[in-house]
Amino acid sequence: MPPAAIALDRRRDRVCPGHSGLSGGIYAGRILKGERPSDLPVQQPAKLNLVINLKTAKALGLEVPPTLLARADEVIE
Repeated sequence: MPPAAIALDRRRDRVCPGHSGLSGGIYAGRILKGERPSDLPVQQPAKLNLVINLKTAKALGLEVPPTLLARADEVIE
């Protein structure tokens, strides 16, 4: 499936611990306290969530297949 067929809602980054928003803030804090960015470890997310925003998909003219909707962790109408 082409990447354009998925409309993701990125608001989770701001509210869910362990997502890139929180991790980015922690990294920024460490850099501001004097740590060198090259010394910071690369981290991978523990869990990825597939969130499909149907309103956004429709606005982009995308049709989301039912099989993809079934696999989504959350579907926003």
